[in-house]
Amino acid sequence: MPTTTSPRQTVKKVLPLILATAIFMQMLDSTILNTSLPSIAKDLDESPLNMQNAIISYVLTLAVFMPASGFLADRFGTRKVFVFSLVLFSLGSLFCAISQNLTHLVISRVIQGVGGSLMTPVGKLALIKTFDRNELLKAMNFAIIPALIGPVLGPLVGGYMVDYLSWHWIFLINIPIGILGIVLGLKFMPNYNSRDTDFDLKGFLIFAAASLLLSVSLELFGDMQNITPVLIIFILGFLFLYYYYHHAKRGGNPIFPLSLFQVRTFRVGIVGNLATRLGISSVPLLLPLMIQIAYGQSAVISGWIIAPMALTAMFGKSYVIKILNKYGYKRTLMLNTIVIGTLICCLAIPDIHTSIFWFIPVIAILGFFNSIQFTSMNTISIADLRNFQTSSGNSLLSVNQQLAIGFGIAFGLIVLKIYENNTALIQNEVHNAFRYTFLTVGALTILSSLVFRRLHVSDGRNMKSGE
Repeated sequence: MPTTTSPRQTVKKVLPLILATAIFMQMLDSTILNTSLPSIAKDLDESPLNMQNAIISYVLTLAVFMPASGFLADRFGTRKVFVFSLVLFSLGSLFCAISQNLTHLVISRVIQGVGGSLMTPVGKLALIKTFDRNELLKAMNFAIIPALIGPVLGPLVGGYMVDYLSWHWIFLINIPIGILGIVLGLKFMPNYNSRDTDFDLKGFLIFAAASLLLSVSLELFGDMQNITPVLIIFILGFLFLYYYYHHAKRGGNPIFPLSLFQVRTFRVGIVGNLATRLGISSVPLLLPLMIQIAYGQSAVISGWIIAPMALTAMFGKSYVIKILNKYGYKRTLMLNTIVIGTLICCLAIPDIHTSIFWFIPVIAILGFFNSIQFTSMNTISIADLRNFQTSSGNSLLSVNQQLAIGFGIAFGLIVLKIYENNTALIQNEVHNAFRYTFLTVGALTILSSLVFRRLHVSDGRNMKSGE
């Protein structure tokens, strides 16, 4: 007798693909502009230095609106909010492509950012609510791969599009992907909601202010000519976080309840994400920079050197479930973090006379272990959340990841500039500054493995799935 597929089984097959589409668009758009800014600046008759506003406006919009994603999904339903976010993101992409000046481009990037801030967290929330805990690892494992591929492919795709087509295509490429996501979302996305939730407007404004200030400071840390104002903004961000802590402590219905942090696996996942991304997030920026500045190679060559990271990340996903089922989350995350830190340190081994092709196997192996790291950290964070905690917990996890990536990039640039300014140590050789930077971030990544000691050997067993 032929077997029929139930509607729920069909949803379970398509939902990870829908989320993967959203994550890919968001991650690609976060990085694709990096190699394209000079061409856009020339076409819009702007200074390339002013073009950073087009990147910063997108990142800041994500930081401000992501905290509201859980409430909006609960209030209006996951399907409605997800499809709305895709429509906004696609429209923002179209407006970016037809922008006539920098102001138009910045406004269009803000529209894109509002869409992006809802798209991934709401898609992930639908996934968490659809799959049982023992099925979630497999589903999340598939959906998370674009988060590894996007930052690697972004600069490469952007460089080729600018060289062979025009900068407009780096935005137009989103529209067919967005339309596909809208069609699939309307047909297959479940519409979970919880209408009895109240919106904590005060808490949202406090937390959004903290996210905004921290994101602004992280974006400005790259330019350390005047560090004092940046540090003031950074400290203000943490003061707002402290203010939010006191607000949430008073009770009511805070946007991020403090009870989330009583869940040990969630707490370890949040801290682990922040700590390990200090090293992991800086590599896709620092290595291409070194290949271009120290080795004098083109942006396209540097893009190709780092591209194997995306391929091995895809390859790694087929092993993650087997590894976690066999060794558990605690042992896997501790050992995997040490391996990643050691590989980052290995990038410091070649001197200026070594062939740049030496980096390819190191980067390829790093992509494989990154794949294991991100899937493990993301799934253990939500492993023990109760149903009423999934919306707020998932939103906070998304905000934390966004800030963690920013912290990693800013940290890598700060360490690099400190070594660049120490001419005696680097012997007036900029390549040595990069080598010392890789050693520093690699050593700190190895140390961050200690965060995962707080896990128990049995943590994550409820996520154990058939292979």
